[in-house]
Amino acid sequence: MANNVAQSALDQRLAMAKHCSQEGVKAGAKAAIVASIATAIPTLASARMLPWAKAHLNHTAQALIISTVAGAAYFIVADKTVLATARKNSFKQASNLEG
Repeated sequence: MANNVAQSALDQRLAMAKHCSQEGVKAGAKAAIVASIATAIPTLASARMLPWAKAHLNHTAQALIISTVAGAAYFIVADKTVLATARKNSFKQASNLEG
């Protein structure tokens, strides 16, 4: 009996962890798309209009700038989302135990 209760609690925690990580992936992907667009427009425009950027930023450098910002946005937002979701669920779980 006690083993079944422990197993169901473990299954519930694993399901909650999976839910938290999925929320993080969704939020991170959305942030990466927005960051890519927000970075690509000024990077590509400056590489065509500004003399210094035209001389020093080849296509590889432009792609590196855009992908670095997108990757950073993904990981920052995904991490914050996973932590916020886990915190919210832990408070919800604590209130269920008290009541």
